[in-house]
Amino acid sequence: MNWRLIDSSAELSAVLAEHREHSHVAVDTEFRRRDTFYPQVALLQLCWGGDAFLIDPLLLDDLAALKTWLADPAQVKFLHSASEDLEVFAHWLDVLPAPLFDTQRAAALVGLGGGQSYRALVASFHDIDLPKDETQSDWLQRPLTDRQAEYAALDVTYLHPIGLKLEALARELGRLDWVLEEGARLRPGGKPPISKFRSAHKLSPRQQWALSELVDWRESEAKGRDRPRSWILSDKVVMATARALPSSVRELSAVDEMPAGLVRRAGDALLARIAAASERDMATLPAEISTPLSSTERQLLKQLTERVVTVSESLAVPPEALMPKADLEQLIRLQANPSLPSPAAWSGWRAERVVDPLREWLSQESTRGCAEESDMESGT
Repeated sequence: MNWRLIDSSAELSAVLAEHREHSHVAVDTEFRRRDTFYPQVALLQLCWGGDAFLIDPLLLDDLAALKTWLADPAQVKFLHSASEDLEVFAHWLDVLPAPLFDTQRAAALVGLGGGQSYRALVASFHDIDLPKDETQSDWLQRPLTDRQAEYAALDVTYLHPIGLKLEALARELGRLDWVLEEGARLRPGGKPPISKFRSAHKLSPRQQWALSELVDWRESEAKGRDRPRSWILSDKVVMATARALPSSVRELSAVDEMPAGLVRRAGDALLARIAAASERDMATLPAEISTPLSSTERQLLKQLTERVVTVSESLAVPPEALMPKADLEQLIRLQANPSLPSPAAWSGWRAERVVDPLREWLSQESTRGCAEESDMESGT
C-alpha cells in the first residue's frame, strides 16, 4: 500500500486534474468532535484505485478546486456509512459529494446484510482484518505519525475495489438506481434533537411547546457558539425547565441543576421562549413529538412489520433497510393525520416496492374496520 501526503492547494489541484478522467473515487475523512458542535476536519483521504492521497485540510488556502470536484457528476464517490462525512463536508466546504455511492447501504440493498462496518466488508471481500488501534487517535495533531497515515490510507485503498464490486452487483440485480437514489437523498444530521426526549408525550400541550422552544434555542446556541449541546444545557435541565414552565428569573433559577451563569447570560431569552410557548395553539402539538401508538395501532404495526419481512425475504434485503420501525409507526400516524410530514426516503424505488403497497393495505384495513364498525352499530 502506497500513500502520498498532499499539503498545499496547488498540489491538490494537480492531483484532482490528474485523475479527472476516472469514473470512481473512494473518499473518507478523519475529524475530531470532542468540544465543538461541528466536526473539526483533520484529514481527507482519496483513492482512484492506485495510491491513496492524504490531503491535509489544515494547510489548504484555496478550496475552490476541491468544491468543484466534490460535486462533479462525472465521478462517482464511494463512501462508507457516509452520514458523519456529510456533516464534515457540509460544514467545511458547504458542498456534499455527488454522485454518492454509500457502500454500507449498497451492501444491504444487494443482499449482503445490513449495517455492515467497513472492517466487516474488507474481511468479507479481501479476507483481511484491518487494524483499529488508531480509531480514537488525535487526528488534529501534526505531524501525523506513520501509523496514522497508514490507517487513514487503508480506509480508502480497499474501499475503491469494494465499491466497484458492489456497484457491479447492484447493476446485475437492477438496483444501481436504488443505491444512487439513497446517496442522493442523504443529508447531514440525523433525527431531530427533540427526538431523544422520549417521555415528551407525557407533558401537557403547553409543556410540550415549551420543550420544543427550549430545544430550538439550545440548538441555535450550540451552533452559534460551536459547542456541544450538553455544554449549553443538559437534556435533564431542558426537560425540567419545560415541566416547571418558569415565568420569572427567580423561578428559572430554582429549576434543579440550572446553571447560575446561564441564567445571568441568557435567562431573559429562555423566559421569552417559554412565554412564546403559551401563545401556541394547544390543539396542535409539536410535530416532532409523537404519542405512543394505541393498542389497535400496535396491532397494525405488527401486521405491517410482517408484511415488510415478506417483502424483505423476496428481495433478500434486511427489513430495516426497506422500512425501519420508526417509519412504519409514522405510516400509521399518517393514516389518521395526512397532514403529518412524510420521510424523504419514501420516494423512488422504496415508494414503488414498499411504501405504496403498505399504504394500500392500510387503506383497505381502514375501510374494512369502518365497515365492521358500521355493521356493529346497525346490529347486522
